[in-house]
Amino acid sequence: MASSDRAGNDAGGRTRHHRLRIWMLEGLADMAKQQPGPHAELPAEHPGRPWWKVMCLTGVDYFSTLGYQPGIAALAAGALSPVATLVLVLVTVAGALPVYRRVAEESPRGQGSIAMLERLLSFWKGKLFVLILLGFAATDFLITITLSAADATAHLVENPNVGGALHGHEVAVTWVLIALLGGVFLKGFTEAIGMAVVLVGIYLALNLVVVVVGMEHVLTEPAVVSDWTTKLTTEHGNPLVMIGLALLVFPKLALGLSGFETGVAVMPHVEGDPQDTEAHPAGRIRGTRKLLTTAALIMSVFLIVTSFITTLLIPHHEFEPGGQANGRALAYLAHEYLGAGFGSVYDISTIVILWFAGASAMAGLLNLMPRYLPRYGMAPHWARAVRPMVLVFTLIAFLVTWIFRASVDAQGGAYATGVLVLISSAAIAVTIAARKARQRRWTVGFATIATVFVYTTAANVVERPDGVKIGACFIAGIIGLSLMSRAARAFELRVTRVDLDPMADRFVRDMAHRTIRFIANEPDSRDVAEYRDKLRQIREDNDLPAEEDFIFVEVTVSDPSEFETELYVCGEVLHGRYRVLTLVSSSVANALAGMLLHVRDVTGQRPHIYFEWTEGNPIANFLRFFLFGHGEVAPVTREVLREAEPDRARRPHVHVG
Repeated sequence: MASSDRAGNDAGGRTRHHRLRIWMLEGLADMAKQQPGPHAELPAEHPGRPWWKVMCLTGVDYFSTLGYQPGIAALAAGALSPVATLVLVLVTVAGALPVYRRVAEESPRGQGSIAMLERLLSFWKGKLFVLILLGFAATDFLITITLSAADATAHLVENPNVGGALHGHEVAVTWVLIALLGGVFLKGFTEAIGMAVVLVGIYLALNLVVVVVGMEHVLTEPAVVSDWTTKLTTEHGNPLVMIGLALLVFPKLALGLSGFETGVAVMPHVEGDPQDTEAHPAGRIRGTRKLLTTAALIMSVFLIVTSFITTLLIPHHEFEPGGQANGRALAYLAHEYLGAGFGSVYDISTIVILWFAGASAMAGLLNLMPRYLPRYGMAPHWARAVRPMVLVFTLIAFLVTWIFRASVDAQGGAYATGVLVLISSAAIAVTIAARKARQRRWTVGFATIATVFVYTTAANVVERPDGVKIGACFIAGIIGLSLMSRAARAFELRVTRVDLDPMADRFVRDMAHRTIRFIANEPDSRDVAEYRDKLRQIREDNDLPAEEDFIFVEVTVSDPSEFETELYVCGEVLHGRYRVLTLVSSSVANALAGMLLHVRDVTGQRPHIYFEWTEGNPIANFLRFFLFGHGEVAPVTREVLREAEPDRARRPHVHVG
């Protein structure tokens, strides 16, 4: 009885584990590492939503910067804050917005400028370049999650009603907020968009109330305006000097540009037209452009007005560290002019939207990383599934929060650096795209914008080099883990599809009624002597009679840095007697293994393939295989077959002479 109970418990445990696995890997196209191989399908895209709803998802990041942007501007520029903010808005509307509207057209699947620049480079240098950009993207998105959660914690701790009990526990509170954000994405993406719509609507409405009341006080107190203008002229002189100083201060305000990259990253969730195709999703592009334009215009109006009223109505010493308006200028006005009740409601709204600001960043990460790393073989196969990646990103966010002790200021440099590098790369990418399209006017315009953003990035790096250091840590981590994963997956079957042309299919079917034998041949001159000598050598090495029939197989390596590949097998008869199958692939061994398994499946027979030993050092040959797709072909082919087909009775035969 006891043994049956144990068996029942074991069976129940296995069932629960199986259900958990299915739930965690939901949306993953292929969970088995068996023939026909790990298909390179991404999880099915989420059903599209109206552009304004998706705007709210990216808006929780973009609009939430109102919680701290006016205070940053006041600290950086003092009385010049409205002028500096006006420069930021001009760069936003005339620079970042046109760039990302073009990015949306060029990469409608949400990969952004990374996909555009990836097309310019091939081989390993292209992969390393993309990994570097992914490192900055990870810096931007992950720091968005941790910085926003830390800022929400700061607002909570500084609230006069509840903050006292939480002093000294900032890291723990931030961890809780990050865990709750991860929980939302574990439950489902629909819930994330639904919450974003509600939060953004409430937050913008409350900000509108604060802005209207603030403007009312400015208009009814003329001395406030006259004092400000007097201070401006006394401190900075004529308007040209003011504009020059505003341009110098502008890099410090760059956090106000944070919404564009996430706006493009969530693009796959924008609803398109019924006639949209994957090749030409015109409706999705149009919706995303509306999203970007509307968000930029809303944010621009709020930034100008809030910088104006906070500069005029809040004493400058309150913006300093320890002041009541430090990092929470609009919350200060809400308490000051609308009372503790409204102020507390505003605080709660700000805390919640800052907490949820990481949602757009999480969505961006979940769109970007699975589209690149698994395709490069630089992440486990399960990295295509949403829920495991949510757990990974949540744990990394815990670590970042612990390292920076939930400090907003400590993470600000890394955040700005990530944002500016991605915007600069986008500006460069669209400049190149316009030049290739021979659009001279757009090329000049985008080149000018790119120059502005490169200058801004350089100025930010000089002033806050810690941002580059943190970004370099993310880049080093991604490259290191990616190369380790690529090495660990070196013997994984990477062939996602095999197609035979009519001649190749005829060769295979003609031999289906007898033993199917292939000879792996590295093509050289491809003359009669090459095939005659190779055939004789194989027969002698393997003691095969002269009447045995063979088909030669030749693989040409294209880009060995690619991981997954589709095979198109062409058949031809050379010199009137030698049947040859030709393939193009990123790896000789993988292509041969994939073709052998396909032949086995279509004929029901276990084919044989014959090799000659490769001369040279085995370690050097493995490195050649890892980096260039050549090398120790015979043992690697057998190892790929062994991993893809565990059953020896069904595995194709490999012979080496």
